[in-house]
Amino acid sequence: MQQAEDFRAESRALAAILQDLPEAEFHRETQFKGWTIDHVLGHLHLFNAAAEASLQGAEAFDAFMAPVQRDMQAGRSILACQFPWLNGLSGRALFDGWLAGAERCADAFAAADPKARLRWIGPDMSALSAITARQMETWAHGQEVFDLLAQERQEQDRIRNIVHLGVVTYGWSFRNRALEAPEPAPFVQLTAPSGVVWEWNAPQSAVCVKGRAVEFAQVVTQVRSIDDTSLQVSGAAAESWMRIAQCFAGPPETPPAKGARFRTDPADQ
Repeated sequence: MQQAEDFRAESRALAAILQDLPEAEFHRETQFKGWTIDHVLGHLHLFNAAAEASLQGAEAFDAFMAPVQRDMQAGRSILACQFPWLNGLSGRALFDGWLAGAERCADAFAAADPKARLRWIGPDMSALSAITARQMETWAHGQEVFDLLAQERQEQDRIRNIVHLGVVTYGWSFRNRALEAPEPAPFVQLTAPSGVVWEWNAPQSAVCVKGRAVEFAQVVTQVRSIDDTSLQVSGAAAESWMRIAQCFAGPPETPPAKGARFRTDPADQ
């Protein structure tokens, strides 16, 4: 699957800015809920391993996730649930483990049937959707690391996978909040990093979202406020969507407030 290679490339892009990071820097807090770079890598490492386990069958996945789900059911945060599995892995050693695990995960999905149904924490999903979700989460959580280190990510057209996920979860963003999704879905027209124009849904000028694909991805993954982008949003349905857009599973999350997530000024490093 090309999506497996896109996930690999996303992981390597994040690894490139961490490769020479001093040990102490892994414990700096990002703008995401006070998570450190260490926390981000631990989260990605755990769920990459979970995705790999899902390829081995429902029984293997359930066995892998059982301790994590017990902790979640006991009320522990998603962050705290990773610590028992990590067993003290941290800093440079965690970086090495995460990167090696991401490569294994990419290898496993590259050889998988894209249509294979896989067990997951929520509804089952296809292998194609599963590895796309891994790319999305790596890109989204990677953003807070790029922001903290005052680095501008060199975006590539593989971001289309994430944008597509954002578009097709239009209805989910509303249902997840017990709201009815307005129909028809907005027309989406976005410019890729390469300059190519991508479009989704039936063309209409009254209800639409237009602009840069990267900014759209930032909004649907909730790493930027819609108010901190130059996206052009027209129509009540599109405006409502962009205020609550959430392309990832789990309970409703509140998008960041205006100015809450941004790239750090290099002068402050």
